[in-house]
Parts: sequence; structure tokens; C-alpha cells
Amino acid sequence: MTKIKEDLWNTLEDLTHEQLKQFQWFLKQENILEGFSAIPEARLERADRQDTVDRMVEKYGCTAALQMSIRILEKISRNDLAERLSSNSLQVKDLRNHNSALLKCEYEAKKAELERTKAEIQLMIQERQIKICEIQHSAELSRKSAERQTKDSVCVFTLLLQSVKSSLEKLCEAIEEKQKVTQEQAEGFIKELEQEISELMKRSAEVERLSCTEDQLDFLKSFSSLKTAPPTKTWTAVSIPPPSYGQKVGSAVNQLKDKLNKDMEKLVAQAKLYRVQQFAADVTLDPHTANPYLILSDDGKQVYCGDKKQNLPDNPERFDPAINVLGKQSFSSGRFYFEVQVEGKISWDLGVVTESVNRKGRIEAKPQNGYWTICLRNRDRYKASGVILSVRPPPKTVGVFVDYIKREVSFFNVDSADIIHRFTDCCFTEKLYPFFSPGLHNDENPNPLIITPINYTD
Repeated sequence: MTKIKEDLWNTLEDLTHEQLKQFQWFLKQENILEGFSAIPEARLERADRQDTVDRMVEKYGCTAALQMSIRILEKISRNDLAERLSSNSLQVKDLRNHNSALLKCEYEAKKAELERTKAEIQLMIQERQIKICEIQHSAELSRKSAERQTKDSVCVFTLLLQSVKSSLEKLCEAIEEKQKVTQEQAEGFIKELEQEISELMKRSAEVERLSCTEDQLDFLKSFSSLKTAPPTKTWTAVSIPPPSYGQKVGSAVNQLKDKLNKDMEKLVAQAKLYRVQQFAADVTLDPHTANPYLILSDDGKQVYCGDKKQNLPDNPERFDPAINVLGKQSFSSGRFYFEVQVEGKISWDLGVVTESVNRKGRIEAKPQNGYWTICLRNRDRYKASGVILSVRPPPKTVGVFVDYIKREVSFFNVDSADIIHRFTDCCFTEKLYPFFSPGLHNDENPNPLIITPINYTD
């Protein structure tokens, strides 16, 4: 770099004052050398030869400044100086060739660094594209949830309005019926009074006619034949008080409140079930974990206990002698849900277990041992970790929902949407697997456990 600047300075030293002005004038023009812009006039004002060299090197770099100088020298007819600079340029080129190995090494290193930067940028782009997909997915779930919530709300309030309307209609009918009874009673009294008035008016006419008779004999004969006064009722104590409807209204309101509370509880429970059903997982049974007595369907969706032990390898994953089987799918994050048909059975176990649960020998199903399950025994005894559960009505289908984040396992009666039982503060430290036990084989318990498709629509 210093050699080139020195050559340029020596060359400009050989220019006359007028030639230097011409040289500087060309530096102010655009595209003297293709692709290179001019040096601003203010930068060259009052610039001597050294300043001019510094401005060129600063603007174009040493090599381009050398080429620019050769081009301008030719234009101002100083070809001798242009040839001298060209010769010096060849010497510089030889020097660059001498260092080509070092340059190539540096080039390759920078090229590799550039490729790494390129790969990093592509990775950053991919990460952001994935994040866009995640955000879009979350937004779509939010939209579907909002639609479901709106639909559920419309359903809830429609049913509530129907209940209010039905109760109002019944109340109005009861009030109308009570008013009808009062009206009929009033009409009866009025009819009776009108009849008495008619009889009294007849007697009044007879009395009036007799009072006008002046013949004494005729009067006495007519008086003796005057009919006895007809019997009449004492009406002083008779009244039609306005009926009281307050008790009827109060009773109707209380009944409506009770009905609305029950309807609300049912609808809220149904809405909660809908919300967990959106986390439905496709669960299938794992034959490698099945007790040798268990018979699995080809699609891995049904299991029942046979009466003969199958000849299967006693691998570590297989339950024996417990009549159990696990699902193939494992879960270690998020939420998941599945439903199992239990209709017609008198014994079964359902839930989730940890991957490391004991699968040989006697098993005690409780959370401390990695079991979060409920069971049915003797047709109507429901239990969870030894605790008796009150379950009404008996479920035909049981839903199992796991919230790994909240550390909860919930069991639903899908038909009534009621929660059968919920484990909270669960200690999840490893993978969880769906757990099934159809109970022992007998004539009263022939039905299989069936993993059913989720009846949930967006």
C-alpha cells in the first residue's frame, strides 16, 4: 500500500501545476473509471499533490487509485507517466502473486466463516418460521375455543330461556286456574242472589196488590192465601276475597331456581367435558405389555380376559400375573384425553401409570407406586386408591384426562359429563402410559374394554 502511494505521489510530482489542475478536474467527473464515482469538489479544493493521493486512496483504495491515475494520465497526454505507473502496477501484482497462498488461505477461512453465518441465518429463519406456525396454531386453537365457547354459551342461555319460558307458562296457567275457580264461585253466588231477588220481587208484587185492596172481606181472604216468604240466605258474611298469588309465584320462582341451578351445573359440566375432549389422543393397546390371558383386537382398540393362558414371551414389559395392559403411546408433557367403553362390565380398572411401574408379582395401585387409576368391583363399588367413590349414574363410557402441566388426572362419566374422580398434585417425573384392566374372565364379565373414538367436533 505504501509503495503504491509513493509511486502515485512521485508521478504527480512530475506534473506541472496546470497538469495537476487537469488531473484533479478529471477526478471530479463521474465514471472516469467504470463503476467508480467522482471525488467531491470540496475534497479536492486547495489539495496539493500529497493530499490528492490521500483523497484517491481514501476514496478508491490503492489498486483502484493506481488504475484511475493511469486512465487520467492518458487523458492529459502524459503517457510516459502512465507507462511508468503501469510498470509499477505489474510489480505490485507480482507481490500479490507472491502472497497468493496466504490470500487463498485467508479467503477460504473467510468463505467458511461466511458459510457458517449463512447457515446460522437459515437456522434463525427456520426457527422463526416454526414460531410463526406455533403462533398460528395457537391462534387457531383460540379461534376454535372461542367458537366452541360461543356455541356452548348460546346453548346454555337458550336452555335457560326455555326453562324460564316454560316455568312462566306453568305459573300463568296456575294463576289462571285459580282465577277461574274464583270466577266460578262468584258467578254461583250471583246466580243464587239473582234467584232470591226474583222470588222476593214476586212476593213484593203480591204484597203490593193486596195492599191496594179496600174490600175488607176480600183483603182477609187474599191475605190468608198469601204465600209464606221463601227461604233466603244471610249474605252478610259472604264475600269473594281477591285470591293471593304470592305463594304460587314464590313457589314457582323457587322451583325455577332449583331447575336452573341443576341445568347450569349440567351444562357447565358438559362444557368442561367438551374442552378436555379437544385434547383427544389416538390410543392403542400394546401387546408386548399384555398379560398372557388378555385377548386384544387386531386394531388394538379392545381387550378382554380369556380363559386360557397364551404362550407368550415373558419379557420385562409384560404384566404377570396382574390382568393388565398398557397403551402404546407415552406422554411426558401437555394434555391428553381418551375414552373407554365399560358398559355391561362388573369389574375393570382404568387410568395412567408411569413407565417404571412394577409389572411382576402383586401390585398395589396407588399414586405412590406410579398408578393413578380408578376401578369397579362387584358391579357397583367404585374405588380410587382404596377410597370408595360415590358414582351415580353408573357410567357407560369413562373419559380419562391428564394435564401434565397442572399435574392432574381426571375421570369423567362421559354420558352425564360428571367428574367421577380427580387426582391432584400428582408427582409426574417420567413418561405416562394409558392403563387398562378388563377384569377376570367369567360369565358376568364377558364384555371387553373398548377404546372409543371421541365424539367431539370443532
